[in-house]
Amino acid sequence: MLHSLLTDDMKTRSLAIALILTLAACGQPDATKAQDGVFSNNRVVPGDAGAVKSSFAPVVRAAAPAVVNISAIGMQQTRDPFWGIPGQRQTGSVGSGVIVRADGVVVTNNHVIEGMQQIRVTLNDRREYSARVVLADARSDIAVLQLEGVNERLPVLNIDDREEQEVGDLVLAIGNPFGVGQTVTNGIISALNRTETGISDSGSFIQTDAAINPGNSGGALVDLDGDLIGINTAIFSRSGSSSGVGFAVPASMVKRVVDSAVGGAKTVVRPWLGVKGDTVTGDLARSLGLDRPQGLVVTDVYAGSPGARAGLRQGDVITAIDGAEVNDQSGLNFRVGTHAPNESVEIAVLRDGRPVTLNARVQALPGDADVDRATLIRSGILSGAQVLALNPALADSLGGDPFATGVIIGGVQRGSYANRVGLRGGDIVVAVNGRTVSSVQQLAEVPRGSELVIDRGGQRISGVVR
Repeated sequence: MLHSLLTDDMKTRSLAIALILTLAACGQPDATKAQDGVFSNNRVVPGDAGAVKSSFAPVVRAAAPAVVNISAIGMQQTRDPFWGIPGQRQTGSVGSGVIVRADGVVVTNNHVIEGMQQIRVTLNDRREYSARVVLADARSDIAVLQLEGVNERLPVLNIDDREEQEVGDLVLAIGNPFGVGQTVTNGIISALNRTETGISDSGSFIQTDAAINPGNSGGALVDLDGDLIGINTAIFSRSGSSSGVGFAVPASMVKRVVDSAVGGAKTVVRPWLGVKGDTVTGDLARSLGLDRPQGLVVTDVYAGSPGARAGLRQGDVITAIDGAEVNDQSGLNFRVGTHAPNESVEIAVLRDGRPVTLNARVQALPGDADVDRATLIRSGILSGAQVLALNPALADSLGGDPFATGVIIGGVQRGSYANRVGLRGGDIVVAVNGRTVSSVQQLAEVPRGSELVIDRGGQRISGVVR
């Protein structure tokens, strides 16, 4: 399931369908933000009927051999609803993938192979290989596989991460819709830099009207040079089938994940700038003296972070990273996240109405993200809770705000006091009896009758625990 969006794998999930129907019915035309780009002079429309009838066949011939079908099998733990007897149920997934290295490195969506134990990859010429997962990155929804038993060079697609695409460019989507076999559809780029889609907090997606359907997940979005510019990932749909609103992970992020996997990493280390901010609205633009709403106004700068060292200040308006427009926090996270730690980024800023250019060397988030170091509380109203003091790396790894402070509950033992009072894994203990919590030691022996303030999914909850 891909974050409240219909993912186009073949897993049967009624909840996912219900969520999509709700999203589609209630969608707002300005629910996402996109920097739609402008047409440059080297784009031309078809000049005659012959040009309109031109064929995509040469592009397909070059690209299709590198697009594969993926089928995966996994075992899901079950429990009898009446007797509570544990058991297992076989599950399956069908999707697509792209060969990006001749030795059999394949990129696909994480949700295609997540939780699966056996992965089978079928090439366009019907050759079959088993595959193992090299790296799976849930945040970008990209996974990298290695085909086993490859004895010859395989066809590949070049990853074009230059981001030279523009709205209106023709593209092809190649994949395995509905499991029927390799299929090619065409369309245009409908928008670039789509953020706030609900797919990812650090995603910036290519939107296309090329038909993408269940089973296309992990397939190729290619330009007319036959290069890979994105991995097809999700659709907005009322029916569960393509309605012309599909999203692809841009090649810049795909390359970042592939490079991490090929380099031997088991996770994608995302650097940060150490700033957060708010989207510049019309009212905010007027108050800042801007001629139009643009950019992200900085509301906080983490002490000692790359942004702080580069000279960013509260009130600065970040308009672009490396020349790519930024209009919200997700867009900023994405642009920074396509870099490796220690790489430099160029930051375009408006400060007091004047343009300023800053350079920052991005770094990995500070702190320890290891959840295995949790401390078990053994007495008091939090007994049975496994807790960790928050730091930016830990908060980010758990999908939270790297600026968050407090102590997070990593898990709760069944039947414990913490379990009986309703505490859950992921809750952040913010305060006890009016005192801000910053260390695990403050929770060691909290007596009954104490007032707790917790943050649960961004909502503050407070109460006295008896």
